[in-house]
Amino acid sequence: MDRYHSNAYRLFYLLNIAFVIGVAVVCVLPLVHLMAVSLSEKGAANANLVGLWPVGFNFSAYREALANEKFYDAFVVTIKRLLLGTSVNMLLTFLMAYPLSKEERAFPYRNVYVWLIVFTMLFSGGLIPGYMLVSQLHLIDSIWALVLPAAVQTFHIILLLNFFRQLPKEMEEACYIDGGGHFTALFKIYLPLSMPAVATLILFSMVMHWNEWFSGLIYMNKVDLYPLQTYLQALLDQTKKAITIDDARNAAEASRRSLYSAQIFMAMAPILVVYPLLQKHFTKGIVMGSVKE
Repeated sequence: MDRYHSNAYRLFYLLNIAFVIGVAVVCVLPLVHLMAVSLSEKGAANANLVGLWPVGFNFSAYREALANEKFYDAFVVTIKRLLLGTSVNMLLTFLMAYPLSKEERAFPYRNVYVWLIVFTMLFSGGLIPGYMLVSQLHLIDSIWALVLPAAVQTFHIILLLNFFRQLPKEMEEACYIDGGGHFTALFKIYLPLSMPAVATLILFSMVMHWNEWFSGLIYMNKVDLYPLQTYLQALLDQTKKAITIDDARNAAEASRRSLYSAQIFMAMAPILVVYPLLQKHFTKGIVMGSVKE
């Protein structure tokens, strides 16, 4: 009897489907509740009367959020960080993964460099030395303070170098025979053939820079320079540094809970839109790049 048509397999298949649906529901329901709160009237939100459907449907919280200049400033800072940080991440990942993907005879001490890079995954200099370094480089209150400390991602390098090692070596040798060099091989052979892995790393970098908030808190002294997630975190924690009298007065017109829900939902929206578009490359890239020879 075909095992794919057996009762045991069908039961296992149905249980798997039920489990996946259950996990999906657990992940989606908080988002639905957050959106419902953001679209509800002040009284219902304050009284915790909102479930999965808005009570007193209105857009006052979104109008308030869009009228907040500091929210706009934080959004612009995050976009700058996203574009600059992702570009720096990818460039350094390409330049490090390519030589490290070579054999020991082609790149002496290659394994030593790999282990030194892996060492940084396990140990770091710590918060205070990191802050002192950024301060001595005069990067405090600079966009580079949000980019350079996270410029090299070890996991990205390992993923891409493993992907590079799976590519046919004959294509690189043909490039050298035709007069090309290492940069020609990297940018005209390796990268075009590695777009699934590259798309995966771009997604990783974008999500990391979009969601990261702690560096903005320690490296930025002005609220106007906060990235979006740092601003939202400070707003939710009701820190005096982030919430001014004007913020409190404006939030009184639309419930704090509705306003915060609207801002959080708008901060999540770009990732929710971009991720499904890159999900195909994400799945393929992470599987192929994880194979080690």
